[in-house]
Amino acid sequence: MSNQTLSIGYSTCPNDTFIFDALINGKIDNQGFTFETILTDVEELNVKSFDESLDITKLSIFAYSQVADKYQILDAGSALGTKNGPLLISKKKINVYQLEKYKIAIPGKHTTANFLLTALFPNITDTVEMVFSDIIPAMERGDVDAGVIIHETRFTYQQLGFSKILDLGQRWERKTGLPIPLGCIAIRRSLPEDVKLQVNSLIKKSIEQAFLNPEDALPYCKKYAQEMSSEIMLQHIILYVNNYSLSLGDDGREAITTLYEYAHQLGLLESEPKNIFCV
Repeated sequence: MSNQTLSIGYSTCPNDTFIFDALINGKIDNQGFTFETILTDVEELNVKSFDESLDITKLSIFAYSQVADKYQILDAGSALGTKNGPLLISKKKINVYQLEKYKIAIPGKHTTANFLLTALFPNITDTVEMVFSDIIPAMERGDVDAGVIIHETRFTYQQLGFSKILDLGQRWERKTGLPIPLGCIAIRRSLPEDVKLQVNSLIKKSIEQAFLNPEDALPYCKKYAQEMSSEIMLQHIILYVNNYSLSLGDDGREAITTLYEYAHQLGLLESEPKNIFCV
């Protein structure tokens, strides 16, 4: 049994708190590991990974490609799926073939959402980075013309009078026939192999525990999603925590490597990252 303390970062979104509840709150045997947690926006975690400040961290799949020399992707904990990709929305009538004329809010330049927008519409140059939860208010104020939304805002945008211009994830699914790879849990390459395997096993057990007793995990989720209704919180969890979270599987891994292939072909990556999966 290990006696090791590891730092771990994940977002305050319900899918992440649902995944890590059992691990962090003593609901499974942690095999002697102690975890020091940082909960923050995923784009902040993306940026933190550039100086390798965390042992284990949630990352956008596209952001991972920037730190593949420092981290590997765990088999458990990822956010992939179908019909759950980012949406481009607006209150204005916008021609999808003239998007380069508009100012568009993005939830961070290192996010997979921004990669998809850039890959589909390389002529777009007027983008504004902001925390995902600030995008709807920015459009309401007229600071931007449109926005790429992720997380729970996909469940509420229509009630607020916005319309979907394009489902970026759907475009990906049609093009590749693969699930959309949104986020992963990455672990420092320099850690011993047995530690990586143990951590992966613990995260998987934490998810299994949450699936077995979902009601037990909800208070932890609610703690960090206080302004979100219970209904939206549950929709969020159901959409983003699935079998791919338990294990990437062959098609999950193919989806990730395919995204990097496209990014390289489009000139967004100098080279495709290698040896990226540690389990």
